[in-house]
Amino acid sequence: MSNEREIQDEDLMDVAHDPEQAARLRKALKVLASNPNVGGKLQEMAKEVLSGRIGMKDAIETPGYMDALGDRLDTIRRAAENQTPEEREEARAKFAAWQREQEAKEAEERAERDAPSLNLVTGSSRRGGRGHRG
Repeated sequence: MSNEREIQDEDLMDVAHDPEQAARLRKALKVLASNPNVGGKLQEMAKEVLSGRIGMKDAIETPGYMDALGDRLDTIRRAAENQTPEEREEARAKFAAWQREQEAKEAEERAERDAPSLNLVTGSSRRGGRGHRG
């Protein structure tokens, strides 16, 4: 996808409820598209949506893509069912730490998005107010 156009958050507003949800969805699609462990139809779907070749709404309605998502969810469910109580607790702790990290990143991204631009053109960049001759 290096030379291809990539959709923006706004392109997902047909399925997202608000701009933040659209941003999270696009971020999730990027993870799916770039993670070599995903592979198959699910990764293909993410790449297709990100490139704009298919809309998210159409992807949701494509049986092959939704079957791939269902299969992945079944795999995750089975893995969770086979965890020991200790593994489950460790996974909860890791998820809680990951979630806090994600929330901090999202807050930072939101602040950057919502902050006024500081790239204002100003006068001289010299300090001290003296002329260039000293």
